[in-house]
Amino acid sequence: MDFEIDSGWKLHPVGGDTGQAYMGTRAEEKLFLKRNSSPFLAALSVEGITPRLMWTKRIGNGDVLTAQEWLNGRALTKKEMSSPEVAKLISRIHNSATLRRMLARVGGEVITPEQLIQKYEEKLSLDLQNHPLLSLIIKKLKAEVALMSTVEAKVCHGDIYRKNWLLSDENRLYLVDWDSAMLCDPAMDVSMLLCQYVPKDTWLDWLEHYDTEVTEELKSRIMWYALMNYLIQTKQHHKETRFHEMNKDIIMLQSLYQGQNYFFNKNEEF
Repeated sequence: MDFEIDSGWKLHPVGGDTGQAYMGTRAEEKLFLKRNSSPFLAALSVEGITPRLMWTKRIGNGDVLTAQEWLNGRALTKKEMSSPEVAKLISRIHNSATLRRMLARVGGEVITPEQLIQKYEEKLSLDLQNHPLLSLIIKKLKAEVALMSTVEAKVCHGDIYRKNWLLSDENRLYLVDWDSAMLCDPAMDVSMLLCQYVPKDTWLDWLEHYDTEVTEELKSRIMWYALMNYLIQTKQHHKETRFHEMNKDIIMLQSLYQGQNYFFNKNEEF
């Protein structure tokens, strides 16, 4: 990268699917550098959601390079993902009028339930089109889509994977990698996190820490987005011929669709 030549920074690739992220070192300085980050990063930095943004530069090839403070720390474990601290930070993000205004200002896309259905059905393989369970589920989601469209869109991360959570050595929690940020029903983020990381018998406890009233309407939205997310994930795994992962998705879809009570009180049998 010409930035390395021009400035004396040495770039060391760090983990990530895009190949755009580096640890930059120059003398005693160390920064987290990334090409073409979302312009939303500045607002997230101000709110303390991500590590502090130090500077932004346009480099020789036209890319925009952002530099954030380098924090020593680690990703959260699966168990830690169900912690009150995670619930509280997600709630703060979802309910921030400032973040919502800033994401809209930089062109953040509004994602509707109808668009998610379209995304799933577009170029869907015949195998999945003809799958009895998947056909039943998409029919159910279409029938309920009007009820899902009444919620105000809020800032959602869109990829609540545990490795996108950074716990610094100073015990400060951050949510990073905002390339999938969108404006949509916050139930999208919540359903992803609950299904992947939170034991079913503690969903209500987690939602208490998320600080929201647990209504039947909220439960319905969470379940709608859980089914939708797993359908889209099933399609992606099929496309990548990752059939073992796809079959696990279908098992989860069956469990959700069969109406098992994912929201139950303590001491109530599952």
